[in-house]
Amino acid sequence: MIKRYALYFAPAEAGLWQAGSDWLGWDAASGRPTGQPAIAGLAVATAAPRKYGFHATLKAPFRLAEGVTPRDLHAALAALAGQLAPVPLPGLAVTRLGRFLALCPQPQPEALTRLAAEVVTAFEPFRAPLSVAEIARRQPDRLSPRQAELLHAFGYPYVFEEFRFHLSLTGDLAPEELARLAPLAQAFFAPHLARPVQIDRLCLFGEDEGGRFHLLAAQALAG
Repeated sequence: MIKRYALYFAPAEAGLWQAGSDWLGWDAASGRPTGQPAIAGLAVATAAPRKYGFHATLKAPFRLAEGVTPRDLHAALAALAGQLAPVPLPGLAVTRLGRFLALCPQPQPEALTRLAAEVVTAFEPFRAPLSVAEIARRQPDRLSPRQAELLHAFGYPYVFEEFRFHLSLTGDLAPEELARLAPLAQAFFAPHLARPVQIDRLCLFGEDEGGRFHLLAAQALAG
């Protein structure tokens, strides 16, 4: 039973996917835990992003709107992927975003921002409205006025001009822990960071009853 769905980018390139899954300790494609590298405190630092799997959010997790079926979602996935063109990235960098670490392009291409906006807009009719509890979990009092507006309109505050493409590597950490883990993440992902990355597919993930996300389907971008 799938509780929520999400539209993510997950790399098809086996090396980067495996590295990211191993770092987090969860392979969303196989639906199995992985052995993490022997880094002190890593299991705790990655607890928050682990359940989502290695991914970059395009359309944040949502419950299906009334009358929408999973089949509708899969059909929309195939249709939209056929219209969107791939976006090349020259590489990724271990980046501190607020209180967590992530892999990010430097800089973010405008074409990638536009692609994410297309995904957010196209799948909005499939999303059930946020509940009061879901809104509260986003801590709207800590958001800017524009982010709060986007949260209420699209179910997520970091879309359109607020969007920042990132593959999360940790949850929120203290500054000293971020400083300790950043060079370790840099060393672990070094073989993959300078390589070009193609944003070349759109992935549908689903959340199981236990709160873990699984890769359900992937469609190549062919526009």
